[in-house]
Amino acid sequence: MTRSVEPKDQRGRASAPSDHAEVMAAEDTLILRARDFWTALVLIAVSLFFLWKTSDIPLFGSNRAGVSGADWYNSAAIVPLGIFSGLLVLSFVLLAISIRSGGAAHALTRAGIGWNPSEALRFGTIALMLLAYIAGLVPRVDFILCSGLLITALIFGYQGGHPQRMILSTVFVTAAGAFALLAYGPQAEWNSHVDDWVTLALWTLLTLIVLSQAKQTPVLRVVPAIAVLAPFILVCAMAFGFRQNVPARGGLIFKQIEYHYYVTLRPIWRT
Repeated sequence: MTRSVEPKDQRGRASAPSDHAEVMAAEDTLILRARDFWTALVLIAVSLFFLWKTSDIPLFGSNRAGVSGADWYNSAAIVPLGIFSGLLVLSFVLLAISIRSGGAAHALTRAGIGWNPSEALRFGTIALMLLAYIAGLVPRVDFILCSGLLITALIFGYQGGHPQRMILSTVFVTAAGAFALLAYGPQAEWNSHVDDWVTLALWTLLTLIVLSQAKQTPVLRVVPAIAVLAPFILVCAMAFGFRQNVPARGGLIFKQIEYHYYVTLRPIWRT
């Protein structure tokens, strides 16, 4: 007959299970803070890079032939400056939390990363989707369509941590981005609308899949509304509120929004 061996501390005394659980929780927290350290460094580098690129955009207008171009609040640099400045501040906050909690020392001594297949799948799929969105979709496809597809994929893929959903969502976004990038690579061929229709078809199919899973996960019922309203409000605020340059301005949906804004709606309150 075998006896169970109780965990013991350094003095040889049997330690309580709660103590062992606390030690494991503390170790997990330390590993998490170590990963936060590396994440903060990456985000700081990304933020500084895009702030540097944004500095090429005139903030206070430009003078051409003695004529002032535009006021500062109409500059296209306002939105990226706000986004990446905020990201830079949050990155430094995350870095400070990691340093205070000992995560930085743990990261520098033991790398603090380890190997977890589920985490590798999550970070890898998110990286692929963001690459397809930024490099393939945003410059070429209507902003509402590509952003709605990305929002749907992110919520559906990572709500609940299901690996199959992560992979499926990544396939939809990368397929749309790859088609837009390969079919309409040169800038002269952007806004051709065929890639808009392909993205719309993929977004519709993914939305139907999301709604089919809504019986098991009721929160998925609100995903289509969020995916439509969020990019719609953002792009309208950028274009008509802050007078910012909108990517893929001749896109399938935004082209109609801009037309009806200036032709149908604006004359109403101006008269």
